[in-house]
Amino acid sequence: MDNNLGFIRDKLDIKILILFILEKLPKPVEEITLSDLALFDGGFTWFDYTDCLGELIRTGHVTEKDGKYAITDKGRRNVDAVSSSLPYTVRAKAERLAAPVAAAMRRASMIETASEKGSKGGRTVSLRLSDGVGEIMSLRLAVPDEETARAVEDRFRAGAEDICSQIIGILTEKK
Repeated sequence: MDNNLGFIRDKLDIKILILFILEKLPKPVEEITLSDLALFDGGFTWFDYTDCLGELIRTGHVTEKDGKYAITDKGRRNVDAVSSSLPYTVRAKAERLAAPVAAAMRRASMIETASEKGSKGGRTVSLRLSDGVGEIMSLRLAVPDEETARAVEDRFRAGAEDICSQIIGILTEKK
């Protein structure tokens, strides 16, 4: 770790940075996303990062399940106590990089889609949108086949808020 670039140069700072990033995310994250978020500084290598992530898992600061990583309560307590030791510019950039990932995770958790075989053939697609507190909309559609079901689910995930607004607009329009 003699690289002269970046502010993060020792293993403790790398571990704090990993925990700091994980604390900003609302749910477990895939390794590729976590490494993309952590390796912005340029002061350490991917090998240093993976070594530190492995140590955080072994010490119980981070959990790994199905290829996704999450901070534990132990990790939260520790990062809360020491994150101020990271340079302000590193914390600010990590927060800025993590913010859109966290927003996408929160949005994805509010949209549910499912498809099942219909009672008279075809498929039944279930679409749900919540606001994090309660359900805003729930809709079931009969579609002719699995390909159409997948297309409906994909379109709903991509534009659930607009679709919901359009349905509400149509249903509340005065004639």
